[in-house]
Amino acid sequence: MSTPPVGATPGGFHFDRPAVAAAFDRAADRYDAAARLQEDVRQELLGRLEYFPLAPAAVLDLGAGTGRATLALRRRFPRARILALDIAPGMLRSARRRRWPWRRFDCVCADAHALPLRAASVDLVFSNLMLQWSDRPDRVFEECARVLRPGGLLLFSSFGPDTLGELREAWAAVDAAPRVSVFADMPDLASALQHARFSEPVLDADRLVRHYPQVRALLDELRTIGARNAAATRVRGLTSPRTLARMIDRYEHRRAPQGIPATWEVLYGAAFAAGAPGGAAGEQVVPLARVRRRRTPA
Repeated sequence: MSTPPVGATPGGFHFDRPAVAAAFDRAADRYDAAARLQEDVRQELLGRLEYFPLAPAAVLDLGAGTGRATLALRRRFPRARILALDIAPGMLRSARRRRWPWRRFDCVCADAHALPLRAASVDLVFSNLMLQWSDRPDRVFEECARVLRPGGLLLFSSFGPDTLGELREAWAAVDAAPRVSVFADMPDLASALQHARFSEPVLDADRLVRHYPQVRALLDELRTIGARNAAATRVRGLTSPRTLARMIDRYEHRRAPQGIPATWEVLYGAAFAAGAPGGAAGEQVVPLARVRRRRTPA
């Protein structure tokens, strides 16, 4: 039996990459209105930039979506060239609407596993909640290491394996087919970073619990933001009303006074490309574990 790649998602789980792109492409117009948790994580990740002394000439927003983080990066680094890259054309159409007339940045539709960028051409790779949609984060990290200049910073967030555990358990009780994506754990990501020859890798995690009035409200939110089941081995036909009702009944056993709980495990990471950490002599690297903020579950 062959050894799984370093940092690959467990259990041989694989994404259907075209299905991932299509789901987010369809979700683009309604994404921002529903992506409340994604907004919170984005603000947290942007805030962590304050602890790194950066003056980048080129910044890559990897998995830019509708461009909200791209615009924030444009404001933070007004002299830098900012590039928004996403696999979904619809997301980039939304991002382009944010850049005119004074907030210019470039948009590229591409896959994070094969970045169409020159080696050593970027000083900062910022990636908010994109990595969980890759079953080969090691390849993504290798591409980031390739395009970053020596000492360049990779700053990212991703969902961990405990994300949507309640939903996963409810589906598993009524259907053996995979219904909820499998996400890489922190040790897997740390190994993948080291394998890609990043230095000073630091990761930490937050566990957020959101509550919904009904299970269907959670399912509707996931569909709206494009977070559909894109497993390569997913069931391709429609779910029968009976199977869905059985899953909902199982999930209802978790109901709390606040409503139906949904857990989101958010992983944060930072690492420097091979070279002098921080990119300049005398700069101080601040581990993320020392600047972690307390998050209040909603």
